[in-house]
Amino acid sequence: MNAYNQETITLNNGTQIPVIGFGTYQIPQNLAANAVANALSCGYRHIDCASAYDNQEAVGRGIKESGINREDIFITSKVWVTDMDGEKTMEACQKTIQELNVEYLDLYLIHWPKPNSRHCYQIMQQLCEKKLVKSIGISNFKPHHMEEFIKGEPIVPVINQIECHPYLQQEDTIQYCQKHNIAITAHSPFMEGKMFQVPKLAEIADKHHKSVAQIALRWNYQRGIIVIPKSVNISRMEENFDIFNFQLDEEDMAAIKGLETGERSAPDPDNMPF
Repeated sequence: MNAYNQETITLNNGTQIPVIGFGTYQIPQNLAANAVANALSCGYRHIDCASAYDNQEAVGRGIKESGINREDIFITSKVWVTDMDGEKTMEACQKTIQELNVEYLDLYLIHWPKPNSRHCYQIMQQLCEKKLVKSIGISNFKPHHMEEFIKGEPIVPVINQIECHPYLQQEDTIQYCQKHNIAITAHSPFMEGKMFQVPKLAEIADKHHKSVAQIALRWNYQRGIIVIPKSVNISRMEENFDIFNFQLDEEDMAAIKGLETGERSAPDPDNMPF
């Protein structure tokens, strides 16, 4: 599947987002430009970043070095918790756009739920009006965090980006989002490498002659979830992108469903250390 027929999901505002994105979390500045350029050369057209990752200038260089037209790339970023108040939110978005060396963001997310999330979200709606951002959404929100956005706001979040892998399947949050037409993006789909040590996933991978990474990504994809795997290794980038030529059967999906433990690699949104 090449860059020009990569599968997309249509968001609730009519925007299309590629179902596989390239994550940039924990990629150092000195590696990020090359990693992003390589990902785009492999066919990725969805780049996920955040101000908190401290690598957006390098991500922007990688986008430019790729030679891919800006309008052909879906770029997501996130506002950090210390910038979720009034003018700070506006300034944070403008700084992100400047660091990435682009004119707009395709998607801007609240990185974590906080007591002032709704006010921040209202400022983000102004970013849409100013054409700095095409779509807005949230990240790491549970259903009880989302209630305040569903009632009364004119713009429903297009996406909730949450940690999602076989150990943390997030069925309640996914069902809530589906009810309100909010798409899901899965961050940490490999649980920072822990999924590679799960025997059942290795067994399913052997059955399909695929890697554990491909099984973990395909599992989320078959649940209708966008995935944003990260790697600085170009062969793994290619492998992560290559999940469209096989299908997990009902037995596979049931076996993976049985792996749920509730274990997280990122903080619990109800008990954040920041």
